[in-house]
Amino acid sequence: MDLAGKKILLGVSGGIAAYKSCELLRLLQKKGAEVRVCMTDAATQFVAPLTFASLSKCPVYLKNGAPEARPFQHIDFPRWADIYLVVPATANVIGKFAFGIADDPVSLCFMSCDCERFIAPAMNVAMYNSPAVKRNLEMLRGFEHTHVLESPAGELACGEVGQGRLLEPAQIVEHLENYELLSTNYEKKNGTGSVPVSEAQKFLEETAKLESPVSHNSSVVIGDGTRRVLITAGRTEEAIDPVRYISNCSSGKTAVALSAVFLANGYDVEVVAGPMEAEFPAGVKVTRVRSACDMHDAVLSRQPEVDVLVHCAAVADYRPANPADSKIKDSRSQLTIELVPNPNILRDCSATRRAAAPESRLAKQMIVGFALETDHFEEHAAEKFEKSGADALLLNAPVAADSGFGHDNVRFALIEHGKPIPKMEMGSKVSLAEAIVKFCGER
Repeated sequence: MDLAGKKILLGVSGGIAAYKSCELLRLLQKKGAEVRVCMTDAATQFVAPLTFASLSKCPVYLKNGAPEARPFQHIDFPRWADIYLVVPATANVIGKFAFGIADDPVSLCFMSCDCERFIAPAMNVAMYNSPAVKRNLEMLRGFEHTHVLESPAGELACGEVGQGRLLEPAQIVEHLENYELLSTNYEKKNGTGSVPVSEAQKFLEETAKLESPVSHNSSVVIGDGTRRVLITAGRTEEAIDPVRYISNCSSGKTAVALSAVFLANGYDVEVVAGPMEAEFPAGVKVTRVRSACDMHDAVLSRQPEVDVLVHCAAVADYRPANPADSKIKDSRSQLTIELVPNPNILRDCSATRRAAAPESRLAKQMIVGFALETDHFEEHAAEKFEKSGADALLLNAPVAADSGFGHDNVRFALIEHGKPIPKMEMGSKVSLAEAIVKFCGER
């Protein structure tokens, strides 16, 4: 989502992380967004309303009001907004949202807004893991146009370590930019015509039609985030000079489908993404890279922390040995570029797993590779599977009409050890993702 020109209402509740909302406001303004602020009484104990009023150049909506405040701010502010962003969201205000209590500006705006709502929890780990908060967050995830941004683990303000930290302001901005605005609210107020539905939402809507999420390991409860998956996405670009590069074809749609289905099945989802056109659903942590070497380093550094690793990206096999520092001039004479092989990310991850301590999380990790072939499908895929060290290989062939790169359908087959290679069938990229999630859940 392009934040330029968007009207964002920022709700601030009373937690120590409230000070980070000041930085968030400035980052949103730098992206071209217009921001207004509403605050709970408790929030004013951490950050003075004058600070937000000065930064936003607009009076802050407070419970006791201000001399210049309008009497219907609880309706006017959310009606004005294209996005309602609650940062930080304390356990108290999350409970109010879940049960329809509206007795302060932040909860009143939540009750009356009809735009996309993003909630960033922040609290002590004990509170975050309490049954009440878990129930309330799960309820909010089921609300229309409401998105809960998962709280990362780390050192908390109290000195304890665990889940409950507020996402960093830059990460929150990235979540917004990776989300396509689905509400017609912006269209109604600005006359922009129809708002396109993102590919991520299409995938999520399709998975929502299922009677239940794909079955997986019984120790995993839907939405609890106890299992982590890392997915590589998009393509890589290998510089020839500052303006030219070698790359592969990939829109990123398959990785988006994988992210959506893994999310629907209770996984924490991380992505290392090269350049791509499709957008990820809210709740996916995205690390952006460009080259194969960048992707290799990012994946290997995160590998020990995840339970499932899916290598979906279209990684360039070679890179120029000596990329030019300046643009190569067009002399119309023959140009020779020396290429050197890129690291094989899939094989290196498999080797790292083999070297891990037997009882470690890494040693028990599930690895799924991808093989894109245009001829001799089974033969080439079987050879790659044997060399990869992966637990499964997704063979796909983007050679049929209206399928493959940039399309929602593709021919594919999931290859497993000790089983015959199944016949490839045409299916949606969501069904492809479901096959992979089902395989991982059965192991």
